[in-house]
Order: sequence, then C-alpha cells, then structure tokens
Amino acid sequence: MKVLLDTDIGSDIDDAICLAYLLAKPECELLGITTVSGEPEKRAMLASAICRAAGRNDVPIFPGAPLPLLVAPHQQHAQQATALDRWPHETRFPEGRAIGFLRDTIRSHPGEVTLLAIGPMTNIALLFALDPEIPRLLKGFYMMIGAFTQGIVFTGMRYEWNALNDPHATAMVYNARPPVHRSVGLDVTLQVQMDAAEVRQRFQTPLLRPVLDMAEVWFQARPEVTFHDPLAAVSIFDEQVCSYERGQVEVELASAHLPGMTYFTKMDDGPHEVAMTVNAKRFFDEYFTVTAGGASTV
Repeated sequence: MKVLLDTDIGSDIDDAICLAYLLAKPECELLGITTVSGEPEKRAMLASAICRAAGRNDVPIFPGAPLPLLVAPHQQHAQQATALDRWPHETRFPEGRAIGFLRDTIRSHPGEVTLLAIGPMTNIALLFALDPEIPRLLKGFYMMIGAFTQGIVFTGMRYEWNALNDPHATAMVYNARPPVHRSVGLDVTLQVQMDAAEVRQRFQTPLLRPVLDMAEVWFQARPEVTFHDPLAAVSIFDEQVCSYERGQVEVELASAHLPGMTYFTKMDDGPHEVAMTVNAKRFFDEYFTVTAGGASTV
C-alpha cells in the first residue's frame, strides 16, 4: 500500500504515534511526509527523528504551509520540538516543494496512492486547487477530522481541531471526489485512549522511545493519549476496525464564532464515508502488534 502522510506532528502526540505505526507496518510503503501548520520545519525535524529511529533515512520529508488559508492561526508552535536535542534528525529540508512533491508523487503512481491527512487541511486544499485532477488519481483519501454525531458536543457545538484550524481548507477537501473519501472523527477516536502510565510502560521499543520522549511534553498538560491519528492509519489497512456510513459532509464557514464545524447527512449515494463505530480492542491489538511486537492488553 503506497501511502503519503500529511501531518502537523509536534502538537498533539498522536501524529508521532501514527507515524511510528506507518514506518513499522510491513504492508505500508511510505512514499513521503509533508508537514503543515506553525513551524513546519520543526515538525519536519520531529518526523525525521522518528524515521531515523525506525532506520528509515530514505523517506522524503517536506515542510508545507505554516498558516491557514484565510483565518488567523490557532496553532503556531510545534511544542514537542523541545525533545529534538535528544534524538538525531535532519535539520535541512527542501523549501517550498511540499505541494509539488505530493502532486508529482501521485501523478507518478495513478490509482495507487492512499493520501492520509492528519493535520489541518491546508496542504491538501492547495494541492487539490493546484491540480484538480489529483483527487481522481488517488486510490483513496483518508482523514482524521471532524465530529459527525450528536454525541460529540463542545460548548454546544460540534467541532474538531484539524477542521477548526483551517475551515476553508476543510470545505475544499470535502468538495473533492476521490474514489474513496473517508473521515475518521472524534465520534470514534475518543474511544481509543490510554493513560500516561500505560503509555510509558508500552512505549519501550527502540521505535517508540523517541515518541515517548515527545509524549512527555504532551503529558505536562494532559494525563492521557487519545489515538486519533493512529486510528485513521490503521483503518487504511484493516477494513474491519471501523464501520462507516455514507452521506454528505458540510463544513460551517458562515459562523464568525466557530467556523469549521462539520455536519453529516446520511444518504446512500453520498460522496463521503464517515466512521461511526470502532472496535477498540482490535485497534490496540493491531497497533502494538506492529509497533511493539506483541498484542495489546487493552
């Protein structure tokens, strides 16, 4: 499975956990990584550190867009970069080439590449705007984004961080029509959590130790990890870990208070598939079998 990863690694720890899985998964041919949101160069360094821990110095990494398309940035720093001085990593990356790299790679493998987007959708929206044929040339498009059911409510509204950070880009990618268009949102990802003590116990392999070091920065503010992005990655390789409903996703842009809310309307011929349930044990078994060499006890 040829995969391209677009990530805001360095904010929530789940991006790093996701990248470790992709690097360890034998069936994953990771063609490259692009980073997005504030300090994309530092995010590229974090991705490089995990690639090196996996013995993968061959994965191309490109810093992408640092700012959302139209709204003020909510995510200006890659906080986990404070762990970089303890792990070897590349420090220089090609500038201004992230979108072109994605475009050229997809065009070089028409119908073969799965695009996994686990950050704000700025890079992907720019890619689809630059070359409108790209969505149709994908094998599939998977996102960790959104909240789609009434059970996910924050301050009376449904919203999710990636969508909130660039709502206009989010709307643009939902207008695209790839062969497979799947969203894994908070409805299911909030069901795959692990507390800090268990993370410290489980993340002891050479691949996961730099991730744990980055997680210690995350744990300064939160006592647990939610495996948002890793669930989206696992869903690419395991069709049974989540169940989906087909329909239409709309993105709120008119609200000055909180643009980026996602709304899902079920319809049999809709262009989007939205994850509705998750088998948490199946997910954790897959994740730790791949990254840590043993089945989960969760």
